[in-house]
Amino acid sequence: MDSKFNKDPLLQKFSSYLFVEKGLSKNTVESYRLDLRGFFEHIGHRNAFTREDIVNYMGKLKDDGCSTATVCRFISSAKGFCKFLITEGAMSNDPTEKLKTPKQWERLPKALGIEDIKKLLNIDCEPSAFSRHPLFIRNSAMLELMYASGLRVSEIISIKINDLNFEAGFLRVTGKGSKERVIPMNRRATEKIKKYMHEVRPELLKNRQSPHLFLTNRGELMTRQRFWQALKKFGNMAGISLTPHSIRHSFATHLLDGGADLRSVQKMLGHSDISTTQIYTKVTGDRIKKVYMEHHPRAK
Repeated sequence: MDSKFNKDPLLQKFSSYLFVEKGLSKNTVESYRLDLRGFFEHIGHRNAFTREDIVNYMGKLKDDGCSTATVCRFISSAKGFCKFLITEGAMSNDPTEKLKTPKQWERLPKALGIEDIKKLLNIDCEPSAFSRHPLFIRNSAMLELMYASGLRVSEIISIKINDLNFEAGFLRVTGKGSKERVIPMNRRATEKIKKYMHEVRPELLKNRQSPHLFLTNRGELMTRQRFWQALKKFGNMAGISLTPHSIRHSFATHLLDGGADLRSVQKMLGHSDISTTQIYTKVTGDRIKKVYMEHHPRAK
């Protein structure tokens, strides 16, 4: 089924503008349209999108393993569309202004500190209207599992009941390129998943059947947008700026900080190329250097 954004009048008008007035090729215009359609499907709407929406989507593209060229093309698409909207009077401020390209990005992933992770994962111990909501149990289980196993968002929402092996303490994940890998689960993640399955999931299904583990309040498959919304609430409660790939980065960085070998981390993350995983070794190396400079009496 085609996306609802395929027939979006403003997007169609933008495509015509690129083809007729800007003189871009048909293939280039189609690439721009697909970039924007993917972005709109990710945020769930076309109206009043923000710089944060754009930056988060760029982070998602990076986390999904998209090339630098793909991310750069999306930025060009977003910049062109925003300029078009301003010209049309449909937008007053440009959220892409001064937006950095991947070549200007800081190469090191942003990982949370151990204390921030503890604060985030212990929110269920704090009494609040949010923590008493039934879906909080589901969201808490998803967040705990993401940090415990370093899953991508697409992987965590696709987990099926049959993928879990509580006795052995691992789950089976189908990642990019339909490649399967086995990842350990810790005790806390296992306990929270069992609690969700016992107390919440049956109520979401209402006597229906589903092979998927994590479900919406309508008993349907979770979407990336819903997961991001839930994650943002946790971050706001903890006072932490949070994105799904920052949790995944924290998983990898903390493993290496604890002495894990690079090959094992590569396997757990599902990286096909170990050079992608090697980024994290520079993270830990920089941290060691910082500690040395701060604490050694002759370092300065």
